[in-house]
Amino acid sequence: MIRWRTLIDRVLVLLLILALWQAGSLWFGSYWLSSPWATTTRFVEQIINGELIRHAGYTLAEAGAGTLIGGLPAVLLPFLLRRHPIIVAILDPFMVGGYGAPKLAFAPLFLLWFGIGMESKIALTASVVFFIVYFATLAGVRTLDPRLIQMAQIAGASERQIARHIVMPGAVPNIFAGFRIAVPYAIAAAVIAELISSNRGLGYLVQTGAMNFDTTSVFAAIVAATLLVHAANMAMNTLEALLMRWRPPLQSIMES
Repeated sequence: MIRWRTLIDRVLVLLLILALWQAGSLWFGSYWLSSPWATTTRFVEQIINGELIRHAGYTLAEAGAGTLIGGLPAVLLPFLLRRHPIIVAILDPFMVGGYGAPKLAFAPLFLLWFGIGMESKIALTASVVFFIVYFATLAGVRTLDPRLIQMAQIAGASERQIARHIVMPGAVPNIFAGFRIAVPYAIAAAVIAELISSNRGLGYLVQTGAMNFDTTSVFAAIVAATLLVHAANMAMNTLEALLMRWRPPLQSIMES
């Protein structure tokens, strides 16, 4: 019942957004603000002719590669430094500075260093993902109950066994939480990097549409990017459900 109620409420919110969008298009004119119907028509046309799929695939490849390159070291580093709190404390202000630094300000440097191809977009995406996943993983490692580790040590478990069977499972929810936050940022970073300099990708479609004063193409590309974010979020939820099958549902925990 709650699920159906939530679904109905979401549909109502979507209809409200579309109504406001249509009203804005009528008020300002379709030249400045394309209508939902025109955007949908253009979206379907570009899907059929393959243009939107081709550019979306390019953006998705950049975001995916950047997520892996930035995410894997961000997961491993807190585990490697788990027994070295002094090193973590030394690195902490630099990590915070890197997390807070505006990544888009480095986009021209990445273009200078890696060129205008995929490499510069992947580098920018990886820099965005790294800090988000790092702090999420670090929080998971830090919040682990030390009594569990002490009990394992008393039982004779090695450091490798503790890391594999206690620390890693305890930090997995935080890791997935970090990736769920990082993946939309990764797609957004790829699109913005394409806006700066690219001849492919959804950001390129947005830039081309804006230069041609074609707001319909701009909105179609934005809708495609939004759908990519939702698809990536669903994939992360599915992967988490598969890897976290050992964890009891939240409802059963509350009932017990």
